[in-house]
Formats: sequence, C-alpha cells, structure tokens
Amino acid sequence: MTASDDQSASSGATSDGLRTATRLVHGGTIRSQHGETSEAIFLTQGFVYPNAEAAEARFNGEDPGFVYSRYSNPTVAMFERRMCELEQAEAAIGTASGMAAVNLALMASVKAGDHVVAAKALFGSCRYIVETLLPRFGVTSTLVDGTDLDQWRAAVTPKTRAVFLESPTNPTLDVIDIAAVAEIAHAVGARVIIDNVFATPLFQSPLKLGADVVVYSATKHIDGQGRCLGGVVLSDAKWIEDEVLPLVKHTGPAMSPFNAWVLLKGLETLPLRIARQTESAQRLADRLAGHAAISRLIYPGRADHPQAEVIARQMTGGSTMLAFELAGGKAAAFAFTNALQVIKLSNNLGDAKSLITHPATTTHKNVAEEARLELGITNGMLRLSVGLEDPLDLLDDIERGLAAAAAL
Repeated sequence: MTASDDQSASSGATSDGLRTATRLVHGGTIRSQHGETSEAIFLTQGFVYPNAEAAEARFNGEDPGFVYSRYSNPTVAMFERRMCELEQAEAAIGTASGMAAVNLALMASVKAGDHVVAAKALFGSCRYIVETLLPRFGVTSTLVDGTDLDQWRAAVTPKTRAVFLESPTNPTLDVIDIAAVAEIAHAVGARVIIDNVFATPLFQSPLKLGADVVVYSATKHIDGQGRCLGGVVLSDAKWIEDEVLPLVKHTGPAMSPFNAWVLLKGLETLPLRIARQTESAQRLADRLAGHAAISRLIYPGRADHPQAEVIARQMTGGSTMLAFELAGGKAAAFAFTNALQVIKLSNNLGDAKSLITHPATTTHKNVAEEARLELGITNGMLRLSVGLEDPLDLLDDIERGLAAAAAL
C-alpha cells in the first residue's frame, strides 16, 4: 500500500486485540512502497495526481487520498490514527499546538448566541479564549468551581452548547468528576470538552467517562523531551468531519509533518516514561508532605488529596505533576527555586527533565490576583513536573530547596 492509498487524517483505525503499549509502537502506521521500519516524514505541501479525473475525484471526496498538507498529510495521519487507538476515539485532528487544539474544539462547538460553561481552574490561555475571545463572537460564558456539581447544574442553560474543563487542573491539580459533569451537560445538549494533559491518556480516558471531545497539548508528555509543539482533538467521526475539519482547512492550524513524526516517536516510549515519572513524583510528594516549610501539598496519588474518591473512580494512576505551597510565600518560593541544581526553572511540563515554575508570576500571571487566590494559586505555590532523573538526585535537590526556604 502506498501512502496516497490511505484514508484522510480525520479517520482512525484500530489494532484490534493489542494492548496499549503495543498500539503505541505500531498503531496507525502507514508504510510507503519502500517498506520503511520507522515512520516516514512526508515533507510535502501538496500531492500529484495521475490525471485530471483523479484530481477531480480526490477533491470530490470520492478518492480518499491526500490533497494538501494543510488539510491532511500522511505523517500527520499516522499520529492522528495512533492517538485514536490510544483514546479509542473514532477520529482525530492534529494541530500546530495544544492551544490550537483547545481553540479549535471550542470554536467548532459554538456560534453567536450560544453559551459555554467552564471550570475556573484553567490554564491562563484557556481562560483567555473562554472569557475574552469567545465573547467577541457573541458567545457568552460562565465560570464555575469545577469540583462543585451544584455550580455546574446552576450554570448550564438551554443555550449552553459546550462545557470545558481540565482534570487534573493546572496548576492546583483539582480533579473534577467527568462522568457527573457530562451527565449535567448532556441534559441540555451541550458538548463536553476535556483537556486531559495532566492525567495523560494512560491514567484517564475521558471518552469512556462520558466526554464528547478530548484535547491534548502533545507538546507535553506525548513529545516528552521538550522538542516540538503539537496538539490533537479527538471525538466522533461525524463531528470531526462536519465541524472541525472545515475549520482546519480554512483557518490553517495544521500540524507540521516533522512535528508529527517527533510525536510518533514520543508515543512509542510514553508508557515507560510516565511510569517512571509518576513513581518519582509519588516519592517527592511523600517527602514534601508534612515538612515545616510546606503549608499545602497536592498530589493525585495520595490519600489526602481533596478529591481522592473521584480519583479512585476515574483515574488509574497519580500524575507526573505535583503542586505545593511554601509557608513563606513568594520569597520562600523563589528561594526554593533558586537553590535547585537538578530541577530546571521552566514553564513547560511533561518533559524528561524535571521542571518547576511559579504560576503566579508565569503561567497564570495574567489572571487577576483575586481570581488566582480564589483558585488557590497563592504567591507561595510552585508547580513541579517530575522528569526521568534518578529519584535520589531529585530528592537531594528538593532538600536543597527546602533548606533554602526554611532559612528565610
């Protein structure tokens, strides 16, 4: 089979009977006539047709081959298909970044006069789309405490067409009951969109919990090595074909074929990396918990997490992420961070390198202080993404940070 014989990027095949780790190595592979072992990178803008009749058939949708890489590309299609197998989704669209995926999912769900309900605990750019961008197009929004189901019930209206949330949330790691929120949203005909980045596709399956759409910043754990940007939207085939694909064709948030190839390589090692990072995160969380310099520790793998009961029902693992608050506020948080030698200061996450950030002055600096404090993002809070370093070296580094914070 040649690459041009394959289906478009909007369709997802499955490797029946194979387990997750195997699917992440082999799923969705398209091989050219050369029979390459590693997936090929199709660095091409367009495609050649054998004759005018074939071109007409391709554009009419009668021939399922490729037309233009802004619409679909063989390497991107492989990434989309492999993500479909991982999520058990009917279809997927790769995008240039995670935020492109979020924007695409929301824009494809609403029109002027519609209403969106979202959890307050969102990444700053996600809040910008919900609170600032959508209203420019006549779409109103309501923000709620995602962990309070009564607030969801009170917020939805007959005009609500989309519900959007992260779980676990960035950076406070709140866990929202996806099944319960989906039931509330579906009662008024709203589409449920879940940003599943912090859980990773290995620890949480939103579509199985009742969600309609899952979005990822593939920049994070899926790449996992800080190399490239990417995003993906996964849902049912009809919605992807009718609503999402036209937006991709006409507005152009397409994924680069090279980035798709990098992300395919990342998927092959995803289970190994996530298992190691999660194990290390648990050890660091246990060390931080109860320390005199720490006023609050949040980790989904611990029994003292505020939503431990929900986590037990909808997640199969903790997280590579944890958050903690220094009792000494911003000064202590900065002292902790500046004392670190192994863990790097960066606003990225899901990397092979352990990364720490101070959300109040970085990722959430544009969120009003009152709103930040309401979410629990205090000046003493740090978010830690745990990497693949030796956990003993990470524990030593944490001790350096704690000693610096306690010395103030």
